[in-house]
Amino acid sequence: MPSPHAAPLSGEIVEESVVLSVSDLSRMIRVDERHIVELVEEGVLSVLEIDSSEWRFSGASLRRARVALRLEHDLGLNLPGVALALDLLEELERLRREREIERR
Repeated sequence: MPSPHAAPLSGEIVEESVVLSVSDLSRMIRVDERHIVELVEEGVLSVLEIDSSEWRFSGASLRRARVALRLEHDLGLNLPGVALALDLLEELERLRREREIERR
């Protein structure tokens, strides 16, 4: 049973086709914009486009950024480790999808 003093959960539903600015992404994952820049510089996040000198990200970047932050905080990985872990997780997911298609 939930505690009567527990804070309510909140969230946002974001489609992968949505375009986010640095400030949008920063607000949604609750990190400083400088950390977004570090994530891009390390190859954790990819810039979708540069529009009037501001970076833009896809909605899929939001999911990737959230996973990256969990890897940083929960496992204590540095940014190069986060980038490698994300690439390996995505490759694993791709292989699982291929295997599932072959089974059908």
